[in-house]
Amino acid sequence: MGNEEKGMRLLVARNNLQLLAEAGFLCLALISGCVLGWAMFGEEHNLMVMSVSGLLFTLFLLLTLAFMFEPDHLKAKQSLLVLDVASQTLEAMRDGYDTNSAQKVCELLLPNVSACAVAMTDNKVVLGYCGIGRADLGRLGGRIRTVATASTVKDGKTRVLRSEAEVGLPKPVKGIRAAIIVPLTEGKDTLGTLKFYYSNASRISESQVSIAEGFGQLLSTQIAALRLEDQKKLATSMELKALQSQINPHFLFNTINTMASYCRIDPDKARVMLREFATFYRATLENSSDLISLEREVAQTVRYLRLEQCRFGEDRLAIEVDVPAELGELEVPSFMIQPLVENSIKHAFPAEGELTIGIRSERRGDDILVYVTDNGVGMTEEALDNILHPVSETGLGIAVKNVNDRLRGYFGEGSKMTIESELGKGTFVTLFLKGCACRLDREHEKEEDLADEFAQLKKEAKEETSLRNLSKGSGEKEDFIDLADLKI
Repeated sequence: MGNEEKGMRLLVARNNLQLLAEAGFLCLALISGCVLGWAMFGEEHNLMVMSVSGLLFTLFLLLTLAFMFEPDHLKAKQSLLVLDVASQTLEAMRDGYDTNSAQKVCELLLPNVSACAVAMTDNKVVLGYCGIGRADLGRLGGRIRTVATASTVKDGKTRVLRSEAEVGLPKPVKGIRAAIIVPLTEGKDTLGTLKFYYSNASRISESQVSIAEGFGQLLSTQIAALRLEDQKKLATSMELKALQSQINPHFLFNTINTMASYCRIDPDKARVMLREFATFYRATLENSSDLISLEREVAQTVRYLRLEQCRFGEDRLAIEVDVPAELGELEVPSFMIQPLVENSIKHAFPAEGELTIGIRSERRGDDILVYVTDNGVGMTEEALDNILHPVSETGLGIAVKNVNDRLRGYFGEGSKMTIESELGKGTFVTLFLKGCACRLDREHEKEEDLADEFAQLKKEAKEETSLRNLSKGSGEKEDFIDLADLKI
């Protein structure tokens, strides 16, 4: 358990104890008050009961107020609020700093501050807005509307606006008369703004300004982390291009020589091999950037194996593939499996008999596992260590190592590659993709939502078409596009 998580739990426990104490003292104060009322207004005026209950009522009420307004207690509540919101905003911004993530952040922040509206911008457009005046804003993505926001983008300073004129909305919004604008920064650069709108200036206290600035710093840190992650992925992509430029030239020459031999002894097989060869290299170039589906990655690897199978013979090299269709849709880094298969071809071939290379995948809870196996000669611990920690910066060793680095770069530190090997029995490589099953589920849900939305659109368009035709009767048919006939 990390120190941050321990601190969070201690803070929660302390806050819960204080809340329990508040509730207990408040209940005792109410009971004492009831007894005092009975003693004062009942038929028997018992001076002793009246005095004791009055004293207890006052004592418990003062203790309740002391707990409620204790500075440390207020700080603990604010800290707990910030930690909770920080966790939620981090999840909301996991996919990047864009309109969707900004809107989610605004919706998370609004219930936790005393503002009547929250907005986020980059340095040009409004990315998110939640609260009073949403209807007046129009669609998200419109240009920044106020001089104050543009000024904060320019100079990176927090602004506290205490009148409608200072807020400066093009069209005054009822209920917005003050605002706090906080810059979102990365180093010396201002990336955007975080804005809190208030119904009147009296609601803007020093604590509100501090909370607004704290949220601004929090989001700035998260945006900087996202950009750092993007840079990491870009660097990983550049490594991939370097790896692809190092595709083993021996494979190229051996394949060409094999095709030349088949041209004499089996022209039909030579034509098939030539088509596979052309498709293989075209796909290699096409897959040089972005993620590709696991299905495409496996298909490309199988093409490579088929070309090698033509070279070695079907009695020497066998291929086994088992990737469920639903997992084949998962987006993975290209050139992820082929280096592992190349390693088997280079190091695992037995002097006699058949080498079987298997590629399969399975879902295990929220995670997805991809296995690349062979029944070859296996490796010594020294050879295995050389593959995982290559000395050379080029060639097959660095290609296999980078599979592990790229997995972690794309899917997070929890994802990894493990290799098990035993001399005379073969090698078993596992690619562990943490949380990728959940990612796949979300994509399926999005596709289903889009399908439902389009079906509803077609239904509404068809109903509108019927109503228009009925209303026109036998008159001339109106010239418009019938959405019900669209096919996407």
